[in-house]
Amino acid sequence: MRYEELKHLIALTIIDEIGPVIINRLIASAGSPSAVFQSSCDLSKIRGVTSGIETRIKSFSEWSRVEREYESARMMNVSLITAWDDEYPQLLRHIYDPPPLLYVKGDLHSKDLNIAIVGSRNASAHGMYLTDKLSRELAVKGLTVVSGMARGIDSAAHTGALAAKGRTTAVLGSGIDIIYPPENKKLFEKIIANGAVITEHPFGTSPKGQHFPRRNRIISGTSLGVIVAEAAEKSGSLITARIALEQGREVFAIPGSIDSVVSKGTNKLIKDGAKLVQNIYDILDEILPQIDFSDNDTGQNPGKTTATTKNFHPSEKLVIGHISERPIHIDTLIVKSGVAVQELLDILLKLEVKGCIEQLPGRYFRLKL
Repeated sequence: MRYEELKHLIALTIIDEIGPVIINRLIASAGSPSAVFQSSCDLSKIRGVTSGIETRIKSFSEWSRVEREYESARMMNVSLITAWDDEYPQLLRHIYDPPPLLYVKGDLHSKDLNIAIVGSRNASAHGMYLTDKLSRELAVKGLTVVSGMARGIDSAAHTGALAAKGRTTAVLGSGIDIIYPPENKKLFEKIIANGAVITEHPFGTSPKGQHFPRRNRIISGTSLGVIVAEAAEKSGSLITARIALEQGREVFAIPGSIDSVVSKGTNKLIKDGAKLVQNIYDILDEILPQIDFSDNDTGQNPGKTTATTKNFHPSEKLVIGHISERPIHIDTLIVKSGVAVQELLDILLKLEVKGCIEQLPGRYFRLKL
């Protein structure tokens, strides 16, 4: 977005009592951020725009603050990514209230395959261990782990992904210059080096309680699904799960002891229909069908791509040589290929991600038609 338009978009985001929904409606109606501020633009007919909002926009004069915001981003190497930029997360565009402007530090990939992991700040040692393990395994599969960089489960999720040399994204409920909790400064820096830290809040915004539900909609909105690792009965993580359901995302939960306070929320989620997680394949089986493989390295539709047009690792060639358009069961593949079970599962997932094969109910596989 050109500087002039970006400047007016920043102005809209710092005006009190104007949220993402209203900002998006204003821009859609006026045609551009700068047009919203033109005296000839009648804002009163836009749904949700009160006379007070119109007055605040028309009388806006804090352009020096806007300039400081822009300069702060430049000096701190923070990217200002708008909802109209290619770098903006694709899934996030389609939620009800996508943030029109994101502050990004690090490297945000708009086409990352994201999975969110959230949970209790007062997590148990066992919950932290399981979260770290699950996050590592998901990162190894090429998924980007998204969380909120809070104490407890969030920190374990980021740490696990980083330990596996994977990508991770942290969504803040504060300005990008406010590290919260402060003890996560080193984690903040590691995430920037191996992913991205993002927020919709201007510089200097403190981590107030009302910011976290808004943050949670971004965590789930950027992701294919949300895993709740541990949560008490009235946990903020359950709010994220509810938002995820409203956004049409998959919700997963790790079960825990019926005696554990931090498992009461996750156990209730499972009781109410969330998918129980025992291993990463419980997650992958649900999210793989959601992934659009139409934009791939060859520029072709993978559904129309035959195995011979792909560049395969030798182990992948070995496995796909036993797969045809006729479904074959995984047990038969194990016998025919001679590949160990865990290695075979990893290879099959990679072939699915490449769009060459598809998994059918009952653990049958065939070439993608």
